[in-house]
Amino acid sequence: QVQLVESGGGLVQAGGSLRLSCAASGSIFSINTMGWYRQAPGKQRELVASITNGGSTNYVDSMKGRFTISRDNAKNTVYLQMNSLKPEDTAVYYCNAGVRTEWTPLVELDYWGQGTQVTVSS
Repeated sequence: QVQLVESGGGLVQAGGSLRLSCAASGSIFSINTMGWYRQAPGKQRELVASITNGGSTNYVDSMKGRFTISRDNAKNTVYLQMNSLKPEDTAVYYCNAGVRTEWTPLVELDYWGQGTQVTVSS
């Protein structure tokens, strides 16, 4: 089994910053792309940013320049630095990873964290 555990969410005023972390653990053989998604009340879950195991990043246009994704492959951890936060960034943020487990090294499976709440007040 593989677990993704997020941390770092909370309440912040508009213009403030937060740093989210997501650590993967369990029977991991390798991790390909890791990413952050978010879901606001009444809206669909959407991609925020992703990063490959080689460090290539992808951002949704509205996050570019404000959010930075990074990862520590040795720690199986992905981070999301969020600056200049806006009330519309309020959402539950989910970590996602494409993982090959020790039991299924030829198959990449999608894993999700439980989510962490980010609330930005105006």
